Amino acid sequence: MAGVVERVREVWGDEEEEEDYYAFPWVHESEPSLVGVETSGRQELWGTVEEVLEVCNHVEGTVPVLNMGHIHARGHGRLRTSEDYAELFDQARETYGGSTFYCHFAGVEHRMGNALHYTQIKKSDLKFEPFAEYLAEEGDWMDITIISDSPLLEHDAMYMLQHYDKARQRLLEIKARDERRAKLAVQQGIDPEELKRKEEEAAAARKAQLTGEVEEKPKKETVKKTPAKGKTGKSSGMISFDDSEDEDDVF
Repeated sequence: MAGVVERVREVWGDEEEEEDYYAFPWVHESEPSLVGVETSGRQELWGTVEEVLEVCNHVEGTVPVLNMGHIHARGHGRLRTSEDYAELFDQARETYGGSTFYCHFAGVEHRMGNALHYTQIKKSDLKFEPFAEYLAEEGDWMDITIISDSPLLEHDAMYMLQHYDKARQRLLEIKARDERRAKLAVQQGIDPEELKRKEEEAAAARKAQLTGEVEEKPKKETVKKTPAKGKTGKSSGMISFDDSEDEDDVF
């Protein structure tokens, strides 16, 4: 891996090779690119989270590429809650020490700790909502780029962006509510937790009252009208006869 990094730095800024990379001016105008080391999705392959972080920790110029589908598959469905993502990135922060991450995300079919193929996010047991919740609440310290690997590339990319925006909005609403509660508690001279408890009790009482009102409403009785015998239906052009008068007629 160190040899790959050295080769990248040799190419970067070499005026003799400028003609070979004329379509990529940033090769000569910017800093050398980082080399990404990605986690693998099969048990027999090199590329666990620990192995990738160990390489990136010792080889300068590399950056971990955390493929969430692969990590989820190798961990037999490891990533299910926001706490699971917090544990993963806490491990990365302690081992790698950096804050720059690239993450691949897609739904994944897996069996016996091995990734089989990518799927649409909605059809997988790997959900993006917990990841979005973690990023909204605790992801400020990271410089993270999320890459969609889904078969529905653009669709799931927008799907992830929308869920992240929703998570951020929910977090802002919670903060605004807590700030309002703190101000009211100061005005009333009580503890914010006590005010929270009173608000919850009032909300529960309102809910119980509404539920009781719904149950007390009488149900309207529906009367079914039966059509008179011997009358012709509008939807049919055939005449219906009443057979009750002809019960004695044997012919």
